[in-house]
Amino acid sequence: MTNSSSSKKHGQDQPELSGPTPKSHRTKMGKSEDTDKKNLGKKLKDVEISVPIVYGNIAFWLGKKASEYQSHKWTVYVRGASNEDLGAIVKRAVFQLHSSFNNPTRVVESPPFELSEAGWGEFEIVITLHFHSDVCDKPLNLYHHLKLYPEDENSSMSTKKPVVVELYDEIVFPDPSEAFLSRVQNHPAVNVPRLPPGVTLPPPIPVEDASKRRKGDTKDHPLSQWFTNFSEADELLQLAAARQQVQAHIAKLRRQISLIDGQHHQYFKSSSDQ
Repeated sequence: MTNSSSSKKHGQDQPELSGPTPKSHRTKMGKSEDTDKKNLGKKLKDVEISVPIVYGNIAFWLGKKASEYQSHKWTVYVRGASNEDLGAIVKRAVFQLHSSFNNPTRVVESPPFELSEAGWGEFEIVITLHFHSDVCDKPLNLYHHLKLYPEDENSSMSTKKPVVVELYDEIVFPDPSEAFLSRVQNHPAVNVPRLPPGVTLPPPIPVEDASKRRKGDTKDHPLSQWFTNFSEADELLQLAAARQQVQAHIAKLRRQISLIDGQHHQYFKSSSDQ
C-alpha cells in the first residue's frame, strides 16, 4: 500500500521522513456475509462508509545508550487520520513481528492500537485489523516495513529527531448494516455519506464510556508531535468518494429509467396488438 501526498509536520525538530513520496489510497473491503440479519438490521445498498487511517512507525536512536542489539526504540501503530479513536470500528489489532522476537505475535485488544519495542534491525510487520461484528466479518492485513535509519545516508542520526514513516489509507465498507451506520453516524473517525432518499436511521447511539473514548484518542499521544498531518489527503479522498457515490447514484437512476422505458414500450406494444 502507498501513503498520501504532501504533508506537514508538527514540532520544532523536524523528523526524518523515510520512503517515497506518499500517495492517497483506498482499500475497499468485501461485503460481509449475512450471518446475523436479525441483530444487524438490513443492509443499506449503494451506501459506503469510509474510515481514514494512518499506520506506520516512529523510531528513536538511543545514542550513547545504544548497544549492538539495542540501537533504537520504536513504536508501530494504527491511528485515525486525524488521531481519532478507532475503537468503534476496530475490535483488535494483531502485530506480527520478526521471528527473532520473543512472542512475535502481539495482540492489542483495545485502542490505542500500537506496539513499542527495541532492536537494531528493519523488517516487515504484518498488521491485521479485526473489526466489530456489525462492521465487517473479514480482517484486513496491512504491510509495513519498519524503518529505523534515515533514507539519506548522509543524514546523521539524532536522539531528538526520530525517523517517521506513515502510510495513509482509507478503509471503505460497502453496503453497511443499519446497526453499524446508526452506531457510528456521528463518530469523528468515520465519513458517513448522505443517505439515499427514503432511508432513515434511529437516533445515534451515545458513547457508553467517555474514559475509553479518551484513551483511544491519540490527539494527546506523547508521540503526536511527530505525527503527519494528512488532512489535505483526507479532504481529497472525501471528494473522490463523494464523486464515486454521485456516479453510482447516476448509474442507478439510468438503470431505473431504462427499466421504466422498457415497461412503457412493452405496454404500448401490447396495446397496439389488441
